[in-house]
Amino acid sequence: MILNELLSTVKPLAVVGQTDIDITGVNIDSRRIREGHLFVAQQGTQVDGHKFIPKAIELGARAILCENMPKVKESGVTYVQVESTEDAVGKVATLFYGNPSKKLKLVGVTGTNGKTTIATLLYNMFRKFGYRCGLLSTVCNYIEDEAIPADHTTPDPIELNYLLHRMVEAGCQYAFMECSSHAIAQKRIGGLEFVGGIFTNLTRDHLDYHKTFENYRNAKKAFFDGLPKTAFAITNADDKNGMVMVQNTRAVVKTYSTRAMADFKAKILECHFGGMYLEIDGREVGVQFIGKFNVSNLLAVYGTAVMLGEKPENILLVMSTLKSVSGRLDPIQSPDGYTAIVDYAHTPDALENVLKAIHEVLDGKGHVITVCGAGGNRDKGKRPLMAQEAVKQSDKVIITSDNPRFEDPQDIINDMLAGLDAQQMKKVVSIVDRKEAIRTACLMAQKGDVILVAGKGHEDYQEIKGIKHHFDDKEVLREIMNVEK
Repeated sequence: MILNELLSTVKPLAVVGQTDIDITGVNIDSRRIREGHLFVAQQGTQVDGHKFIPKAIELGARAILCENMPKVKESGVTYVQVESTEDAVGKVATLFYGNPSKKLKLVGVTGTNGKTTIATLLYNMFRKFGYRCGLLSTVCNYIEDEAIPADHTTPDPIELNYLLHRMVEAGCQYAFMECSSHAIAQKRIGGLEFVGGIFTNLTRDHLDYHKTFENYRNAKKAFFDGLPKTAFAITNADDKNGMVMVQNTRAVVKTYSTRAMADFKAKILECHFGGMYLEIDGREVGVQFIGKFNVSNLLAVYGTAVMLGEKPENILLVMSTLKSVSGRLDPIQSPDGYTAIVDYAHTPDALENVLKAIHEVLDGKGHVITVCGAGGNRDKGKRPLMAQEAVKQSDKVIITSDNPRFEDPQDIINDMLAGLDAQQMKKVVSIVDRKEAIRTACLMAQKGDVILVAGKGHEDYQEIKGIKHHFDDKEVLREIMNVEK
């Protein structure tokens, strides 16, 4: 593609060199640069891409998009200065890959909890309707059946447009995508065109990055502010920030609720560990999920499918066949008569929701033993809150290691324990080794009890001192319980 064309949607401050040159690729990672590429120098949170301009030229870059013009310029290389490469990169990538988001129906899901579940269920549902679909998720990206491992909740703009381009080439009609607050704040979804957006809920998370709750909320809200008037915005009326999200959007606003008047409503008729019986918009349906928060997730899926033109009765029929996402309220039955549940809950409110869901099913019959920790090099403020939440709704709590990253696991545990008083501590033991913590919970459990192993869910590793070690909560449980997969 000609450089001139690539720059048609950005406003250069200065250009040095030829713009009628052919560009064969676009990259923000200098290591991926090949002959004829455009290198975009971004000031990231960790490193400044401008440092890698010489390296990119060495590898064959023919053009550089930057915020600061280098003092020394190589002949035969075109330099384009813009105010913000973060703003420009999405627009350039979108053009390079032929505007892929306009060639399929792209739906974004944002909020603190529920993004993965909703995006994955929509992908599974629409495939069952007979459409070709793509999925961009925390767990894994999919182009139809092809799995492409995910490094971030939302890939960088170039990777994102490349994946969408591949989806278009594979004949996908729909793509469902998690939109993290980081991705929105860092303009990773800039240049994309969405047919719809879904808001799940908003609670404390990622404050290590956003610094304040307001910044975090505004990052999420910016997604809805950017939706076109042809799109729909479905918001959770049960969340106090639900209407804040859509107050400035041009999109058609719809609401969902399990408690109040809304466009899409649901209530629980029956609940057990195998699933629930629900009433959605006056129709009854059996689903293979538990917990009130999952009713919200299913409502968001239902509302989105309605807005995309599917018939309610067909939606509910397919919904009854859908299964939980890996590591989200994932039950394993012990031969000794207790149940272990693996869940990704790594924020205080996610822990609260999962424990509530367990109590809804137990209905006072049986004890709850919770195994949880907190991640290292992340928001320290939520550590005591995690411990408090676990103690509040559990009979026994084992505080253990999660992903300590570069921190000492014992220091993280101490931060969690600092949130508990002497009375609360009577329920708590701490065991640094996660496998031993899970084993201890299994030894404590009696027939009819539930063990919640929280924090890692689908992850199959522990990150210690920057190294990822294989660790899968479900594998460990099956080994201890002597249960086949």
